Amino acid sequence: MARGTTNASRGAVCECRASGRSVRSQALPRPCRSGPRRRRGVKVRAEGKLSDLTSVVESQQFDRGMLEDLFEVTKEMERIVEDGAECSLLAGKVMGTLFYEPSTRTRLSFETAMCRLGGKVVSTENAREFSSVAKGETLEDTVRTLEQYVDVIVLRHFQAGSARIAADAASVPLISAGDGPGQHPTQALLDIYTIQKEIGRIDETKVALVGDLANGRTARSLAYVLSKFDKVKLYFVAPDVVRINQDIKDHLTKNGCEWEEVNDLATVAAEVDVLYQTRIQKERFGDKPEDYEKAQGKYIVDKKLVTSMKKGAVVLHPLPRVGEITPEVDSDPRAAYFRQAKNGLYIRMALLTTLLKGN
Repeated sequence: MARGTTNASRGAVCECRASGRSVRSQALPRPCRSGPRRRRGVKVRAEGKLSDLTSVVESQQFDRGMLEDLFEVTKEMERIVEDGAECSLLAGKVMGTLFYEPSTRTRLSFETAMCRLGGKVVSTENAREFSSVAKGETLEDTVRTLEQYVDVIVLRHFQAGSARIAADAASVPLISAGDGPGQHPTQALLDIYTIQKEIGRIDETKVALVGDLANGRTARSLAYVLSKFDKVKLYFVAPDVVRINQDIKDHLTKNGCEWEEVNDLATVAAEVDVLYQTRIQKERFGDKPEDYEKAQGKYIVDKKLVTSMKKGAVVLHPLPRVGEITPEVDSDPRAAYFRQAKNGLYIRMALLTTLLKGN
């Protein structure tokens, strides 16, 4: 990516006590907090500044300039972690995690991110069962209650569109951690950051999205973000019962992003710069277990397949995996999925800093 002067490079200074060095972070205007919080709403815009961000609901909120600025902040977050520095950038802030679906990487990376920045975390282990939703409380009322206690809400929900509903009800920043088969915007941000780090560019890349593309919110979100870049080609490799939905193909065509649906993973693997594998999501098949059986195990990334890939290519996976990448692949330098998971910490630190530093 071309790099220019960003908000991050002009930012405020966070003292990192362990190393004795100062780390720059984006400075946002600090509004008066003497009165009640104003309702924010969600800004989904084709163009904007990173400092305009009020909630993170879908990938379309981020244009290329915002992504470049976010990546500059993310690099500073990496340096904070690498230095082992004690950072008080978000001291006094509290994050609430509200997860209605299971999560390992997303939840723990968000909570770690807040701790790394000096903030605190409150959470519920299983909001679907151990919150007042079990008594019939609406999502909107849950959010309006939680915002009385916290400065930012991280929500994972089982219904597509729930993140927007919650953000519209909230008067504090809300970050979607995935809404059913809808989107997972922060995963897309860490994925695109990983591609930039591993490949050295995003423009002029060939990316294969493999697996459950009908239900895969990570693949949907990544496709939206990739369409912001130049001369990217996407290959969709999926069993018939979980092919990519038409709305994604229409979006890519409208934005001039080349795409192709293919069946032969081995041929595509030798062509692409990024092979993005996903699991077949059994929990999304409901009362159609026969469709799950048709899809499961059709496309496997093993050592033979990876050996056929270009030397500088990478294999990514949002994880968890359930057999679609064999363990023997882990030792190959092209296997970047655990490095990808680590980047999730840095991206989420950057998002929390962006949303909370000036509030």
